Amino acid sequence: MKVGPGPLARAAAMMNAAIYDAESAYQRTWHTLKYEPYLEAPKYSGAPLLEGPQEEERVIGHTARTILVRLFPGQQTLINTRFKERFGHEWTDFDILKPLVAEPVAERMWNARYTDGSGAGGSYSPENKPGAWRPTGNAGCTSDGDAVDPKWGLVTPFALTSATQFRPATPETYGTYEALVASPAYRAQVDEVRRLGSVNSTERTTDQTAAAWFWANDADGTYKPPGQILDMTRIIANQRNLDVYPTARLFALVSLAMADGAIAEWDVKYQTPIDLWRPVSAVQVGLNDPTWQPLGNTPCFPAWASGHATFAGAWEAVLTDVFETGQIPFTASTDDPKSPVKNRTFSSFKQAAEEDANSRLWLGVHYRWDAVDGLQLGRNVGTYVVQHELQPL
Repeated sequence: MKVGPGPLARAAAMMNAAIYDAESAYQRTWHTLKYEPYLEAPKYSGAPLLEGPQEEERVIGHTARTILVRLFPGQQTLINTRFKERFGHEWTDFDILKPLVAEPVAERMWNARYTDGSGAGGSYSPENKPGAWRPTGNAGCTSDGDAVDPKWGLVTPFALTSATQFRPATPETYGTYEALVASPAYRAQVDEVRRLGSVNSTERTTDQTAAAWFWANDADGTYKPPGQILDMTRIIANQRNLDVYPTARLFALVSLAMADGAIAEWDVKYQTPIDLWRPVSAVQVGLNDPTWQPLGNTPCFPAWASGHATFAGAWEAVLTDVFETGQIPFTASTDDPKSPVKNRTFSSFKQAAEEDANSRLWLGVHYRWDAVDGLQLGRNVGTYVVQHELQPL
């Protein structure tokens, strides 16, 4: 599906926070509730006297399916097929847990996000001057109207008090495009990405090229950046042998942080004085070098700040807090068909996050300050989420 990073992160947060609330209701009913729910987690009303077979998994499965088909109605067949593959029967078969837990939890989440502004449309008209974002001319990005989700920075956050809460100062430091493009810092940024991000760069190392494609996942048909972050979360949860309850909490925290990270960095992209043009525009137009091409395909929205970097920083902050250390070696995987390797191994969460952020420079689609600001923005968001949501009781 052609869905931008913001809506995908929102969907992940709605699904995983709903799963967590359903799991919390299960824990409150039959075991011990250890953490605050995200919205609510009441005991089942009219629950049987004894816990049923595979009840925990059934609660999770029905909740996930219920919220997903509302988020992606065009994917109902796929979602229902996955449910049957997992549980061995149709979702329509009678299960008391649907009306007792799954459907109320999903409805509560749906209602909580119904007026969050995620459906807002509206046109986008960038300024016509050097430094301001413009369509890059690649497939699907030929007009101003192709700009992806220009109002996403106005969506109500899941945990933050405001999308601007951790807004980096860099874009507002310059204030005008004229001041920006005249600055030595801007010229240095453009020169670096011109050298390192070119499709035929002689300065980018073989390993940097491999990392650029490993973290890309921009093409339709891949699991996109939020999917890769969730896959890494799965890998770490399995590696640490987490039980279902802490796993549900971990996925909810990561997803909430990614969702708010997307809102915060889309605020930077569209709601600050500088809607920065992409390197391909800066080089081809600004430096009058029309033959220059980036290694990767440029997404159709402003450069500042990097979404990959923001997601990575948020993930790093959440996992470091949850596991009380960031020094956990692990091997991540990729879904990008152009990646020359399927797996890369990292010594820490920080190393993985920083490589993810820098990969956008090596791919030629971001400047270094996009990565630096995005990474810090994500870390700030992730830290705030783990300090204010799903707290121990």
